[in-house]
Amino acid sequence: MPENTLVTFPAGELTAETTIRLTVPVGDRHGIVCATTPFHPIDHTWPDQPADQGTLTVGGQALAVEDCVIGAAPRDGSAPISTGDDIEVRRDDPDWNWYVVHVVAADPGAVTGERAGLEVDPVWRHGLSAGHTMCELVGLALNRELAGRWTKPVKDDALGHPDFDKLAITRSRIQPTGSVDHYRLGKSLRRKGFSADRLATELPELEAGINAVMERWVAEDATVGVETEGPGVDAMRTFYCELSDGAVRVPCGGTHVTRTGEIGFTQVSLSLSDDGSELRMEAARQLP
Repeated sequence: MPENTLVTFPAGELTAETTIRLTVPVGDRHGIVCATTPFHPIDHTWPDQPADQGTLTVGGQALAVEDCVIGAAPRDGSAPISTGDDIEVRRDDPDWNWYVVHVVAADPGAVTGERAGLEVDPVWRHGLSAGHTMCELVGLALNRELAGRWTKPVKDDALGHPDFDKLAITRSRIQPTGSVDHYRLGKSLRRKGFSADRLATELPELEAGINAVMERWVAEDATVGVETEGPGVDAMRTFYCELSDGAVRVPCGGTHVTRTGEIGFTQVSLSLSDDGSELRMEAARQLP
């Protein structure tokens, strides 16, 4: 099987000239694996950031990349490439190779070995990158505002506050205009020492605190980026942000802007489910 796909999206790249390694079926559509790509795929294990969109041009034919997914196959070639939820091994399995699969509707034909041009939609990418950076920061701001509700020591976040965001989150969705995160307020969290007493009545105060912190962090125009341990799609990547409150470094496989000022104005709203078992945080951004 071909070696792992090399990716350039951590550095913010939007274009590449590359070689097509192979093609694979993806449902009723067609998947194209290239040696190198700037496309960020959706992660089937934590599908918070949607895939990049754009075009793949081969043999003078521009194909719309409608989706981009993770693929994996045994290195010894004993099985074909699996994609998305059909992958049954962990990302760190040393006996498997990992790929970015560009999904197109039209049959590309016999293109293995051909040169191809890849181009990511820059507006879509920037929106998702800003949404993802905002999502990381509002999680930290939420932790800060909820810090006083913990009665037992738990793991801290990158800024030294109890990491409610990582301990309670159940799902997250990022879009160019913002993000929505859901948190489970169950028995497990209470046993860890979190108190949800009077949370419903204090939501407006919490919102105000988060929004004030976000306004300050955006105004700082702090440096943001992605560090990576290697060039392959399987490499560990880390989001970093040099805030005045401290240096943030957390594992993250997504894309990000280069400065917090690119996020623009942020408005966070909080709500509880009817039975009080789930907290929902919606963060909306407006272009700067």
